[in-house]
Amino acid sequence: MSERIERIKTFLKETPDDCFLNHALALEYIKLGNDNDARVLFEKNLNHDPGYIATYYHLGKLLERNGMQEEAIEMYQRGMKACKEVNEMHTYSELQSAYEDLAY
Repeated sequence: MSERIERIKTFLKETPDDCFLNHALALEYIKLGNDNDARVLFEKNLNHDPGYIATYYHLGKLLERNGMQEEAIEMYQRGMKACKEVNEMHTYSELQSAYEDLAY
């Protein structure tokens, strides 16, 4: 495994529910083609903190890559709702674009 992955895992031993670290590790797994472990981490983030909005886009894209279009659409919709709740319009527009590309 890469040095970066090992470093992130070391930090996660101290703070296993850190959404930023889990998200970073998931992105590293995606780079390696390991969507399964990435998905587990993204879902852990959403279960721990549904307001961690960065996760919705990346999990949606992962689901798309794996042929799960309906689940991806639902993820984008959940993300757009979460963005509205915290008035995060930049991420909202990214999620909306991904949603529209897939749904229409």
